[in-house]
Amino acid sequence: MLRFAPSPTGNLHIGNARIAVLNYLYAKNKELDFFLRIDDTDSERSDEKYVESILEDLSWLGIQFLKIVRQSDRLSVYKDVFNELKKKNLIYPCFETQEELGLKRKIQMKQGKPPIYDRSSLKLNKKEINDLISTGKSPHWRLKLDEKPISWNDEIHGLIKFDDLSISDPVLFRSDEMPLFTITSVVDDADLNVTHILRGDDHITNTAAQIKLFQYLGSSVPKFAHFPLMRTKSGSGLSKRFNSFSLKELKKKKILPIIIFNYLSKIGSSLSIDNVENFEGLIKNFKVDSFSKNSVLFNDNDLLRMNSKNLKELSSEELKQNFKFNCDEKFWQIIRGNVEQFDEIQEWYNIVSEGINTKVAVDKKLLDLIKISIPEKIDLDTWQIWTKKVLEKTDIKPKDLFITIRMLLTGKKFGPSMNELLTLFTKKEILERIETNSEK
Repeated sequence: MLRFAPSPTGNLHIGNARIAVLNYLYAKNKELDFFLRIDDTDSERSDEKYVESILEDLSWLGIQFLKIVRQSDRLSVYKDVFNELKKKNLIYPCFETQEELGLKRKIQMKQGKPPIYDRSSLKLNKKEINDLISTGKSPHWRLKLDEKPISWNDEIHGLIKFDDLSISDPVLFRSDEMPLFTITSVVDDADLNVTHILRGDDHITNTAAQIKLFQYLGSSVPKFAHFPLMRTKSGSGLSKRFNSFSLKELKKKKILPIIIFNYLSKIGSSLSIDNVENFEGLIKNFKVDSFSKNSVLFNDNDLLRMNSKNLKELSSEELKQNFKFNCDEKFWQIIRGNVEQFDEIQEWYNIVSEGINTKVAVDKKLLDLIKISIPEKIDLDTWQIWTKKVLEKTDIKPKDLFITIRMLLTGKKFGPSMNELLTLFTKKEILERIETNSEK
């Protein structure tokens, strides 16, 4: 059993989506179940609109779930675990403020020591604790880690080991006893029989503490794979605050879901992103050991290049399925080689079906010659016959003539082959465009 566990505090960005894709492909490859967990215990930051956004984005991407679990529905379960841990003296109350903790960390770092919690609250006796509570102070609660080393064989990083209490006792419950990620995630994974956890390597320290929690709660410890975080080309981290990296923006840019799937499942691995596979191929060829431990840089230019290449290979029916864009196959076959992104398809469709607003300055004598030289029959030979006829009766350079006629018909100096493009018009339509677009 695997899961993807986003927090509904913003739109999914490309980094979140990568973790969802990796979990999904791993589950499918190993024939394991896969579910979505909404981590929405933080009522102040969570928003229902982002839950809906996450579901919409993942559905568009093509990811399906066995079920959806919301942590906000499981608060009573976490409360029971809080009481159990408290009863077993596995958690202890702490009274330091954020400012006090921050000052301690600064002092430790200046002294060349790791910024690990010094367990000063653990030294308080019952009277001291009661006295602090009687003054109105509400404690937050930390997990009391034992002195035994923590280690696991990570599917990406190999053996990871923490010795001699080299991490802080993590805070599990806030001063209002609201559970935090470290505890809720373990409780859910234990209850829902999660066997594999794939996530970013920024969670490695969390994993060390969570392994202890699994053991304290008498649960099996899942297998872990920590993938290097994906960063921008400048090396900065991806964030929900940067909307340009959200799935919503990629959808607006008409990036195909299968391209995003290919890119996210191969970047940082030994597999080539240029080999675009269908879902069945991606599932079959997915291997965790093909991924590197090194940082991964997200390059939107690669994504656009992959999308452009694949876009040209679609049929008109696939255009309709992916973009709800209707055009006939003949039009698509003619213009497909000259488009890099979907907006250009739309632009050429408008040019062909609706005309242009560009005015082209043409010498009257040349304009008349162009009009009277249009062949009666419009086919693949029309362009050559037409331009040859005009060139025989004027001294204009061929390139200048070609651009002039192209501008009159399309408003562009470059584009699809005029041999083919002309077959999308009748002689009457060609003549009307020349009349309308020539500057009188």
